[in-house]
Formats: sequence, structure tokens, C-alpha cells
Amino acid sequence: MAGSDAIDRARLDRLVAALGAAVGPDHVLTDPAVAASFGYDLTGRYAGRPLLVVRPGGVEEVAAAVRACAEAEVAVVPQGGHSGLVGGGTPRDGEVVLSLRRLDRIEEIDRAASQVTVGAGVTLEALQQHVRAPGLDFAVDHGGRSAATIGGMAATNAGGAFAVRYGLMRAHVAGLEAVLADGRVIERLHGLVKDNTGYDLTGLLVGSEGTLGVITRVRLRLVAELSRRVTALVAVASLERALEVLEEVRRSVPSIQALDFFELGGLRRVCEHLRIAPPFAQPYETYLVVECAGGTDPLEELESLVELAEDAAVASDAEGRRRLWLYREAHNETINALGVPHKIDVSVPIPALPTFAREVRTAVREVGPAAEVILYGHLGDGNVHVNVLGPAPDDGRVDEVVLELVARLGGSIGGEHGIGRAKTAWLALSRSEAEIAAMRAVKASLDPAGLLSPGRVLPPA
Repeated sequence: MAGSDAIDRARLDRLVAALGAAVGPDHVLTDPAVAASFGYDLTGRYAGRPLLVVRPGGVEEVAAAVRACAEAEVAVVPQGGHSGLVGGGTPRDGEVVLSLRRLDRIEEIDRAASQVTVGAGVTLEALQQHVRAPGLDFAVDHGGRSAATIGGMAATNAGGAFAVRYGLMRAHVAGLEAVLADGRVIERLHGLVKDNTGYDLTGLLVGSEGTLGVITRVRLRLVAELSRRVTALVAVASLERALEVLEEVRRSVPSIQALDFFELGGLRRVCEHLRIAPPFAQPYETYLVVECAGGTDPLEELESLVELAEDAAVASDAEGRRRLWLYREAHNETINALGVPHKIDVSVPIPALPTFAREVRTAVREVGPAAEVILYGHLGDGNVHVNVLGPAPDDGRVDEVVLELVARLGGSIGGEHGIGRAKTAWLALSRSEAEIAAMRAVKASLDPAGLLSPGRVLPPA
């Protein structure tokens, strides 16, 4: 059995028996061939051989599984839709994967509060379909909606295209239920707007990436579904020009919901991969996807932006909007098809974005002369997805030069995917010594044995 060299056979047999009693033998996967699919991430850069995979069906089963692993002194890695990009939910050799996909119940919508409680294994797409039926919506969205789970999104404080209007996941979590490292359950699912009763445990667990507790249910704030949507694909000559568009958006487009960008190199790769024509007859350096949404038609608000563009295409029907978004949302799939990329998600001050785009290519090519750098992301909040193809997956010099540049420009090494396994060595670029010490103290208090997602978020001691 994979990982069996890290635990003696008798202890392993006891663990398998205890887990089988907790969740049912059919939900303890010990065959290495079956467990292997839980052992690598979307990029292929982070992989491990799980000791086994356990699939609990409710909070009590999660708690029992965590207790069993604690008694066996085996590390546990919570895993949702397995769509993260920093290796946080990908096991290292010999770790137990705690798959939360069976926690997929969506409870009755609280219409008076505009809230709903869902299991950690509910996908973003399933949540959207459920809450839109009665005219509501969930305000966090991204291209991985069919796989990403709500528990994982809460654990990583996920963002997405709509952050420019609605903020990150933390702003939409009204409460949660979680299992601590010793198997105790905490439940804060009342959804109260005002509840000043000590430390905000919900806020602490959101963004903790599975290192402080296993999120099992989440109480979410909903928004009204905006029925009138317009999407524009705008071509401009440069990122500097894109910032002028952003200024105009902030000044004159109150219905703005998303403002993403990508570049000519990425567009060409997408068109080759999907075998589709480019959006315009002439190529341009920079492209923006601008989406507006409101209760009334927001089309007129886009007119000032079109005047700033070199070229533009606008759609208000669902299929037309999907086609325009495809040029941006297909970047991730396209890049993964080209090889094993370095995917480095960062945030930079918005005015520094053109400088970053120029200097990051220079920095990367100093350590990988043949590297291909593809940038895209969310212009409205300065979140950039840096993708580097060519250098070996384990060549940490690529990550180092990118993250050091981000720090020099006053940005953050963690954009919307967190730290995971990928960036622990560089956490000090964005967190002070005192902050890291405080984080270690919190981790030691809630998980003294260090068995929940070890090697994630915090740098080696």
C-alpha cells in the first residue's frame, strides 16, 4: 500500500478498521491505483502518494475520521474539488486524504436573511443553480465553478472575476461548522449580522487552508440576481491604456461587475488550442473583458469605454457573453495543455501593473531564457496570474524571482489561491516576523501535533 513505509502494518490496519467503522468500509480507499487520482493537482506540478483516502458523509464522520488519524499520528489533508493551484489540498507521500465531496447537501434558503447553509462538498456551480431559481445569486464566481467546492473556496478565501464589485469569499461567509484537530466540532451557523462575542473563529478559519480545522458546512450570504447583463471584449494598445479604461469604469460605470485582462500571447495560445478565430481582425497588445450587471439594461454605461478602445465587441445574450468570456476563461485549460506550468498567483498595486508585466518577463528569462510567460487576471483588484512554461516544474528560481519582484513593488505573494505548499518558503516577503510568529502560535494552539495539512502556509521552522 502506498505510504505504508511511514506507518507500521499493525497501526495501519487499526487505522483502516477505525476509519471503516466511522464512514463505512466502501468509503476508505486503500488501493493505490484508486487513491492515485486524489494525489495530484490540476497543473501536475504538485503530487504525492496518499496513504489512503477517506470519504466521510457528515460532520460526525469527519470528526471520527480526524480522531482516528490523530490516534494513529497520521497527517490529514482535507480535499474538496481538487482545483487549487498551490498544492494545498494535494497530499504528500504517506498523508491521509480527507475527501469532502460527499458533504454535498444544500439546505433550505433563508429568504428573509438572504442566506443559505451548504455542505463543504457542494460545487460552486450547483450552488449557483440552486439559489438562482428563486431570484438570488452567490457573488463569488470563477472559471473553475464546475469543480471547485464551497468548503475549499472558504478554506482558501477564494476570489474571482467579481471581486472588484463584491470582494473575496470571506465577505460572503456568515458562519461555518468545522472539525478541529482533536475531533471537536465548532458550529457558528446562526448567520447573525451582529455577534460581538469574542474572537471571530469563522474569520480565522476562512483562508486557513485546512491548517486549523476541517470546514464541513458554510453559511453563505446571497445577493439579488441581476437579470440584465452586458459583456464587452475591449482591445487596447497597452496595459497603460487599460488603466485609463479602469479609471473610466470607476468614474462612470456603477454597474461594473468584472474587469479582467489578458494579453496577445495568451490569446494566440487560446485560439490555437480551441481552434477558434481571434475576436478581431487586427491583433492588439491587451484585451479586457468588462461585465456590467443591474436591474435595468446597463448597455449605455459601456459606451464611454468603447470610445477608449481600439476595437470592441459587446453581447447581452447568454451565448454571446459566454463566447466573449471564453477568450479569457480558456487560458487555464490552454496553459495546462501546453505542459506543466509554474502558476504563480499574486497581487500587485494596480498602478504598478504595467511595470510588473514588463519586469517579470525580464526576471523570468534571466533564469529561464527560453521561458514563455503568459499573464492574465483581474485588472480591477490587481490580481495577476503569472504562468511560466518551459522551466522544470521543480525549478524554484522561477517562483523566487517572480515573488521577489512582487514584494519590491509592494504587492502580495498570495493572490486568490493562498500559500499552500507552493509559497511557504517566501511567506516572509509578505508577512513580518511578528506576524509569522503569531500565526505559528495559533497553529500550535489548535493543532499541537501538527497533523492538519502540515507543510502548508507556514514556512519550515
